Amino acid sequence: MSVQQVLEALADPARRSVVRTLAHSGADLSCGSFDLPVGRSTSSHHFSVLREAGLLRQYYVGTTKMNALRSEELEGRFPGLLAAVVAAADAEAGQGRSLPRT
Repeated sequence: MSVQQVLEALADPARRSVVRTLAHSGADLSCGSFDLPVGRSTSSHHFSVLREAGLLRQYYVGTTKMNALRSEELEGRFPGLLAAVVAAADAEAGQGRSLPRT
């Protein structure tokens, strides 16, 4: 997990939306739980980028792919980064920008 990969992954508003939603949910969520304004293959790409950057852990429950935010690992490696990103995404959502409210 490198800061470069993490920041590049978080540069996209759809991926920030996924991280924000997971941070506020307090639970792991299936890929279908996210209301992303993109097609299915593009959504898969976004989840892949987040997983490869180390932001998500994905696992299956039956045939459903679940997503878990790697909060503890991120906090240990980059203290305060996740909280700052989520707070910024919340502020953007409050201003009517591209991130949906959760």
